[in-house]
Amino acid sequence: MSNKAALIVGAGDATGGAIAKAFAREGFTACVNRRARNVEQLEALAASIRSEGFEAQAYPGDARSEEEVVAMVDAIERDVGPIEVAVFNIGANVNFSVLETTAQVYRKVWEMAAFAGFLMGREVAKRMVGRQRGTIIFTGATASIRGGNGFSAFSGAKASLRMLAQSMARELGPQNIHVAHVVIDGAIDTEFIRGLRPDFEAAKAADKLLSPEAIAAQYVTLQKQHRSAWTHEMDLRPWAETF
Repeated sequence: MSNKAALIVGAGDATGGAIAKAFAREGFTACVNRRARNVEQLEALAASIRSEGFEAQAYPGDARSEEEVVAMVDAIERDVGPIEVAVFNIGANVNFSVLETTAQVYRKVWEMAAFAGFLMGREVAKRMVGRQRGTIIFTGATASIRGGNGFSAFSGAKASLRMLAQSMARELGPQNIHVAHVVIDGAIDTEFIRGLRPDFEAAKAADKLLSPEAIAAQYVTLQKQHRSAWTHEMDLRPWAETF
């Protein structure tokens, strides 16, 4: 097993899975996390990476739980190796009128898309500071920088995550830890988007949807950047996106 780990929190079937595979191909052990109710999918992702001859381990758990995040990071550092790169990729995209958004929904979205990012970032940073190296990447969205109609909960959470990333970058950069925030500004080629867009196949064929693999390649680029020219915020959008 590789003695360096890449932790991907929110390793789903599309972008998160592609990011895990990309770092595994770079020689990292991909340590993939997803909620316990998706254990089968998570194990299948890890198995698919191993079937290609690379290293991967599944760590199911609730990223909103401080206890579970601390235990996961401890286990990876003990059983796999130092976490050299950590990616927070939980989305929690919902669309409700603010008049219909309950306190429970708002709180849950914030916990998933912002608070969980804080927990992961804090815990891996504690280890990285001692080694004076590491990369932490947070996945953002259009909602990180612009609040849209019906996206009060999602925008609030993603904007919070963006400010967390900025604060961490200013604090941890001088300690040789690269903190980056990636704004995914457009629809991604996923089954979720397939169900929303009648033109899905045509848009995909014309590269009008973000490719998970192309997104993942940019995350690897961020991890490889020379520290004299680090990128903090990167925005990714398809060529045909007009706003």
